[in-house]
Amino acid sequence: MSSDNPYAQAQVGEETIASNLAKGFKPPVAATGRDRGDGPFARLVLRGATLIDGTGAPPWGPVDIVVENSRITAIVNVGTPHKPINPDRRPAAGDYEIDCHGKYVTPGLIDSHGHIGTPYHAMSGEVPPADYIYKLWLAHGVTTVREMGSMNGLTWTLEQKGLAASNQIAAPHLIAHTVFPAINDRVKTIHTPEQGRDWVRRLKARGGDGIKFFGAPPAIMQAALDEAAKVGLRSGCHHAQMAVTRVNALKSAQWGLTSSEHYYGLPEALFENRVVQNYPTDYNYSDEYYRFSLAGQTFMQAAKPGSAKWREVMDKFLELGHTFVPTFNIYDANRDLMRARRADWHDDYTWKAVWKYFQPQRGGHGAYWYRWSTTNEIEWKQNYQLWMQFINEYKNLGGRVCAGSDSGFIFQIYGFGLIRELELLQESGFHPLEVLRAATMLGAELLGVDEETGSIDVGKRADLLIHEQNPLEDFKLLYGTGAMRLNDATGKVEWKRALRYTVKAGVVYDTEQLLADVRKMVEGSWEGDPDGPPHRR
Repeated sequence: MSSDNPYAQAQVGEETIASNLAKGFKPPVAATGRDRGDGPFARLVLRGATLIDGTGAPPWGPVDIVVENSRITAIVNVGTPHKPINPDRRPAAGDYEIDCHGKYVTPGLIDSHGHIGTPYHAMSGEVPPADYIYKLWLAHGVTTVREMGSMNGLTWTLEQKGLAASNQIAAPHLIAHTVFPAINDRVKTIHTPEQGRDWVRRLKARGGDGIKFFGAPPAIMQAALDEAAKVGLRSGCHHAQMAVTRVNALKSAQWGLTSSEHYYGLPEALFENRVVQNYPTDYNYSDEYYRFSLAGQTFMQAAKPGSAKWREVMDKFLELGHTFVPTFNIYDANRDLMRARRADWHDDYTWKAVWKYFQPQRGGHGAYWYRWSTTNEIEWKQNYQLWMQFINEYKNLGGRVCAGSDSGFIFQIYGFGLIRELELLQESGFHPLEVLRAATMLGAELLGVDEETGSIDVGKRADLLIHEQNPLEDFKLLYGTGAMRLNDATGKVEWKRALRYTVKAGVVYDTEQLLADVRKMVEGSWEGDPDGPPHRR
């Protein structure tokens, strides 16, 4: 292997971080201890809740939910709405109790496409610590995250996963997928199908949970997916433009890919009169403006909704049992840059280097705003309409769609991005109960942890959210900033927030405390900077 390759000798799962370290990009400071959260308790009782269980079933209650240590041990129907509860029907007292009368309990949310930071933020300053990201996730009800890439290194990620699993740090449960290093423009150490198979086997031996593809030469990718099935590893793919003409989303699904991330590869599977997107002759993928502006034209070049080709591709995905994780939110700024850039949360919750990284700059992934236009936004709106129609129809026909955020890019930050994803799934045509199901039960199925979490049932892990208002009425109530409301009695504007407590594996987190911690961290990140945070600019 050439000595010019800085990661050629890296251990399996460490190729990406080796490449980033060679560029001077360091991982975030890892979490080492837990300074928030109470429990787990020998016996925790949630009293009088209205329960939304994550399966798609409607709310019901009042119920008392009993948690012993980290497991749900009883769900007891204790009465009828609007009537006094007979105390004789209630479970015995707990060591710790939360009054949930008039409140709603849902499963913890599952972010099926997340990252514990991105080394690229180092281009703009000190990257935020892992605690910043974890607390934003927990404050928004995220109790499980599929880390799609382990860009900080598999060793780093597995150490954090172990600490999170034992509640030694304040963090969601982590599922570690690792980048498959077989793409020239990213990281490439795999050059043959047998090398790909060997890499998959070694990843499994190291304790990885799955593989993150950006594409690969067809023979290599097919071999890797075949080996992944043999050893029991799941997989997801961002079908990058540099590889999609050889392997689109349908082809990789036919080879056994578990899920398609974002939307790349789907319109290419729907092409009828072309194989290659209609690129202008001066296109350059390394110019992020070209990469993202032209990506907003692909569905307009594909088969029309309801056409024979549309139906044929839809049916094939359904037959394969394939999963889509659209991450609508991460491209939301492409439809309306001003809205995403001036979102309410940036002032208090966006870390300095992250904010600065988002601004237009050459060489920054997702920082392509140096010539974004009205035409670009219109094309992306049209792209979304077709994309959302496919995803909603796929769901209606029984296909699995899950919620993922991919935050850390394009003006989307952790926690807030996943709540925006819930809004966009609803915009696609999902009923709020279907949205919640995508972000809980179906996410757990995708990750292979549905016997542990994803819905509320006896025997499952106590990953629960306690809401002061019904989240189905308005997902905006789940934002850490809350939603702007007018108090008619006082004539003043108030910010209403629904999520009060996040319970992860029986540990109760006060979301107000978590948000206060993040605000303090963000304020500190701007200390001494003459520009100041966004609201002072």
